[in-house]
Amino acid sequence: MLQLRGLLFTMLVPGLVAVYMPHLIIGSRLQQGGLWQTGWLLIALGSAIYSNCLLSFLAANGTPAIFFTHHLRMVIGNEPSALVRGGLYKFSRNPMYLGVVLVTIGQAILYASGPLAAYGITMFLFFHLVVVFIEEPHLKARDPKSFEQYCREVPRWFGLEKKSRAKA
Repeated sequence: MLQLRGLLFTMLVPGLVAVYMPHLIIGSRLQQGGLWQTGWLLIALGSAIYSNCLLSFLAANGTPAIFFTHHLRMVIGNEPSALVRGGLYKFSRNPMYLGVVLVTIGQAILYASGPLAAYGITMFLFFHLVVVFIEEPHLKARDPKSFEQYCREVPRWFGLEKKSRAKA
């Protein structure tokens, strides 16, 4: 049942944000040839990152459903009871968001679409604000010591923050 909820979450949230919305933006535009096909590399990388993250959440007995979607738990599940720190979460506190953005930017390249690239950049900025002002305060309130230690050890985005590991 948890895997089904993870699949439903994927279809409803990343599917809407990284597949359906780009489709609306692109419309009937055709894929570009030549080097534009490198967009597939970002789409594949972003999909692999997202899949790895989803599996990490499922292994922690939860789905990526953010805490304020609790009323939808019968459909998309609940967040895990403990902080997810395995898999790619050892290197970034938010790899799933990065995977979704990579899929969108890959599509922007594949279709040579400026509006889709702007959407991808806007999406990243929106995700950043959600992380900073909603998710991180929630996780800190849930388990302050564990989350603060995690923040000291792992950057918010891959390598975009200086790590200051606590001395043992």
